[in-house]
Amino acid sequence: MVIITKKLKTFEVVFHDPTKAFYSSGDKVAGNIVVEVSEVTKVSAMRVFGIGCAKVEYAKGKHRYREDIEYLKYEDTVYLEHQPRDSIGSVTLRPGNRYEYMFGFELPHPGQLVSSYKGKFGCVQYYVRAVMERPSQPALQCEKPFEVEEPLDINTPDLLAPAAGTKEKKLTCMFIPDGHVSISAKIDRKGFCEGEDICINAKFENTCSRIVVPKAAIMVKHTYQANGRTKVLGQKLSVVRGNHIISGMCDMWQSKTIRVPRLKPSLLGCDIIHVDYALRIYVHIPGSDKVVLELPLVIGTIPFNGFGSRTNSMSSQAESLNTPSSSFGSLRLPSQPPSYSNISRDCRIDSPLTPLLVDYDADEDEGLFMRAPELWYPPPPAYSEVDEDLKQQGPCSSGQLNHE
Repeated sequence: MVIITKKLKTFEVVFHDPTKAFYSSGDKVAGNIVVEVSEVTKVSAMRVFGIGCAKVEYAKGKHRYREDIEYLKYEDTVYLEHQPRDSIGSVTLRPGNRYEYMFGFELPHPGQLVSSYKGKFGCVQYYVRAVMERPSQPALQCEKPFEVEEPLDINTPDLLAPAAGTKEKKLTCMFIPDGHVSISAKIDRKGFCEGEDICINAKFENTCSRIVVPKAAIMVKHTYQANGRTKVLGQKLSVVRGNHIISGMCDMWQSKTIRVPRLKPSLLGCDIIHVDYALRIYVHIPGSDKVVLELPLVIGTIPFNGFGSRTNSMSSQAESLNTPSSSFGSLRLPSQPPSYSNISRDCRIDSPLTPLLVDYDADEDEGLFMRAPELWYPPPPAYSEVDEDLKQQGPCSSGQLNHE
């Protein structure tokens, strides 16, 4: 913000590195307070403040809720070098000159700041404020915001651990039981960064009489707290979908991917604002509520380095497979010899007589259309066949047949 008055041509805060996108804990924030005047002006003091705070404010009916938390508070008085002062310590600024007050301060150590954030009902903001005090006149001030982004490393044991869960919904039709729809899903880790792919392994079962559609989406939840009240906003960021599942069939996702879009990192450590991410895996059921399974996600700033997670992931997978309530044994890739089941992962009935419904609207119940199913016949797996009678007689050039 640049202040221009009748006496001041320029009054602004300029950082030494204006191209710097953000600061982190321990970084130095430095710059100049630039002043140009159009007539002789006396300045008794120039004060600089470093301010960082979280604010929540929203209205509900006739009531307004507001709460603030301070994370950064710095104050100092800066002076012009080689500039004479009068008896009361004031400096005289004259037209035609450019005056620069230098300032600099270090941000607190890690754990004391939270990342910058701007939402519908709250924000976390940091800025430098300059206050010019003048004898017998009101003080003038200008501000310059700056971004803070705290590093969030996803290469920690907790964020490298897999996440898994199951969900089942029993359906009725005119008070008559109509089967159930179930989800069993797993992801290899909880921590991700922008641009990375989330690999989903999941199994969907449909024993009801309706055609259902499995989908997955990255969700974000903004939570604001003020005066003991809580306000929550949710948003769907990106979506992938699977094949329709007819009655009595199931479908498998093996490493189905959904890419993390450009997102702000998870907001951790703030007492009044929370930004949480989740992977929502759900099944759209016509005429009924969705079956929803949510797995926690943490969006970080330091990407996955590929080390230190294999042992943790394998041990966690073995533990989940040994749990009676878990059904992830079916999510494993089959071992050799290969079979037809691992080539055709879709358990639909591939028949021209089986109509499938397509809902072109990803979220609404309306918009179902008939389409003919796509027929696809996978090639047979490679195998070897040995004639036992010829094997007993001894080696023979025609005793073993190799089929590809």
